[in-house]
Amino acid sequence: MDFMKAYELWSTDPFFDEGTRNELIAIKDDTKEIEDRFYRDLEFGTAGLRGVLGAGTNRMNVYTVAKASEGLAKYILSCGEEAVKRGVVISYDSRHFSPEFAQITAQVLAANGIPSKLADELRPVPVLSFSVRYFKAFAGVMITASHNPSKYNGYKVYGEDGGQVPPEAADAVLSNIEAISDIRTIKMMDIEEAKSKGLVTSFGPEIDEAFTNMLTKLVVDQEAINKQADMSIVYTPLHGSGNKPVRRILEAVGFKNIHIVKEQELPDGAFPTVSLPNPENPEALSMAIELAKKTDASLVFGTDPDSDRIGAAAKVVENGEVKYKCFSGNQMGLMLLDYILDAKKKLGTLPDKSFAVTTIVSSKLVKSICDYYGVELQETLTGFKFIGERIKIDDEFGDKHFQFGFEESYGYLSGVDVRDKDAVVAAMLICNMAAASFEKGETLADRLDHLYEKYGYGVEQTISCTLEGKEGIEMIGACMVELRQELTNCKNLAEAKNLLGGASVVAVRDYKESKRYVFTDSGVEVEEITLPKSNVLLYELGGNKGIDWACARPSGTEPKLKIYMGVYDSDEARAKASFETIKGQVEGYVKSKL
Repeated sequence: MDFMKAYELWSTDPFFDEGTRNELIAIKDDTKEIEDRFYRDLEFGTAGLRGVLGAGTNRMNVYTVAKASEGLAKYILSCGEEAVKRGVVISYDSRHFSPEFAQITAQVLAANGIPSKLADELRPVPVLSFSVRYFKAFAGVMITASHNPSKYNGYKVYGEDGGQVPPEAADAVLSNIEAISDIRTIKMMDIEEAKSKGLVTSFGPEIDEAFTNMLTKLVVDQEAINKQADMSIVYTPLHGSGNKPVRRILEAVGFKNIHIVKEQELPDGAFPTVSLPNPENPEALSMAIELAKKTDASLVFGTDPDSDRIGAAAKVVENGEVKYKCFSGNQMGLMLLDYILDAKKKLGTLPDKSFAVTTIVSSKLVKSICDYYGVELQETLTGFKFIGERIKIDDEFGDKHFQFGFEESYGYLSGVDVRDKDAVVAAMLICNMAAASFEKGETLADRLDHLYEKYGYGVEQTISCTLEGKEGIEMIGACMVELRQELTNCKNLAEAKNLLGGASVVAVRDYKESKRYVFTDSGVEVEEITLPKSNVLLYELGGNKGIDWACARPSGTEPKLKIYMGVYDSDEARAKASFETIKGQVEGYVKSKL
C-alpha cells in the first residue's frame, strides 16, 4: 500500500478515532508531511520503537503501539505455554501518552491470553529491568523515548534476563508485526475485564522496597558516606521518573543533605524548563547548578526522563571563583571504574576472573585501568543490550564476575540484578565516590586529574548531526555508503590519509562487513571482526599512545549521524592540541558528505 492509500485509510475509516482523523485531515494539502508519516511503518529494531508522536504508520500512537504489542504477543505465544504463563512486566516514564501506551500494551496482551503486571505509577528503566527478573517474567515493556525531545515516545522490549531483547528475538517480533496486514484486526480486551480476569495486575511498593534493598548492597564505602552524610548535594530529575527511586536510595544509604530542583521535580512530558531533557548537555543542569551555588553544594547531578542516563558536575574553585565542572560520560565512567576496582582491590573483595564491559565508541583509557587491576576488558557494539548480554553469558551462566559497565553516552551499571543503564545506582555510586574524595580533602575534579596523571590524558568528544524526516534518513545512509566506498577503493597507507580529510588513518574497522582493514606501505591486510554486524566505521589513527581513533555511526534511536573521536597522550597540552587538529579534519570531512 503506497503512502497516499495508507493516508486515505487512516483519515477516513471510522476504526481510527476522531482525533486521529482530524489531525490527518488538517494536513491533506501537505504531500511531503503525508509521505513522512506514511512512507513506512515505524521501524522496530533491537531498541524497539521510537518516533515522533502523531497520527500515521511512521509515528508513535495508540495504533502503532497496539501493532507492536500484537507482534510481541504472537512471539510469546510461539515460545510456549510456560512463556505465556510467566507474562510481561510493563512500566512507563513521564512522556506524553506513556501511561496510555502502557495500558494499551496490557490490553493487547490480555486479548491474547497473556498476563501482565502494570506499574501503578511511572517507574524508570532500571526498575523495569529489575522487575522482570524479580517476578521471573518472560518479557518486559518500557514506554519511553529516553532523552529525546518531548515530541518523541518509544516502546522498548526486554527479555527474561531483564536486558533489552537481542537481535534474534527482535527479528522474531518484527516478523510477527510485519505479518499483520490489517491493523484493524488487532483486538484489545477492555481494561476492567482484563483486571477482573487476572490478566492485568499492578505492581508498586513491593518492587520499590526490593529494588532499594538490592542497591544498598552495592555501596562501595559506607564509612565514607557516614562521615560525609551532610555533604550538600543537588539533584534534578528533569521532570522524569528518577525522582522517587534516586532520593530513596540516597536516603537509605545515609545522605542527609539533598536539595531538589523544585521546578524540575514533578513529572511533566513537556519538559518545560529545558530545551532537551538530556543530562549529557551541560545546559540541562543549569538550574541545578544555580541551586548548588545557593546551597554551597559540592555535587550536582541530573537524570533523564527514564532515569537510565545521568550527568554530573562538581564544585571547583578557580582563582577564588566558585564554578561547577561538568564531566563527560567517558570521564565519569573512567572514574567510577577506577574507584570501584581500587576499593575492592584494597578490601580484598575483587575476585579472580573479574571483568568490565564498555563499547567500541567509549574511551580507550578503559583498557589501561583494567590492565592495572588485572581485570578483563570486554568491548561490545554500542547499546547496553550488548553489555547486558555479556553479563548473562559470562557471569550468570559463566564463571566470571562482572564489576562495572559503561558507555560514553552517560550510561552506567554496577551489579547484576539490572541489565540496562541504571542512573539510580550510578547516582548512589557517584555520591559515594564524591564522599570518598572529600575524606581525602579532594573533589571529583581532583580525582579526574589524578586519573589522567596515572593512565594518560584523554580528549574525547561526540558530535551529533541531526537530520530528521525521510530525507534526513536518506542523507545519513548515503553518507555511510560514500565513506564505505572510499574505504573499498583505498589501496595502501598513503591513500588512507585521504579517508578522513588528512587524518593519519592506519586501519579501519567496518563492522557492517565484519572486517578490519590494516594499511601498509605496500597494500591492505584484512582481518575478521567477531562482533555482530552493525553499520559502523571506526578509524584507527595511531597517535602517541597508539590508540587515537574516530568513528562514524548512525544512531539506532534518533535521526542522527554520530561522529566520535578520541586522542590520548601522556601530556595534557599535547593531547588537546592533537585533538583540535584531528577534530577539524574528521568533523569537516564527514559533514561534507551530508
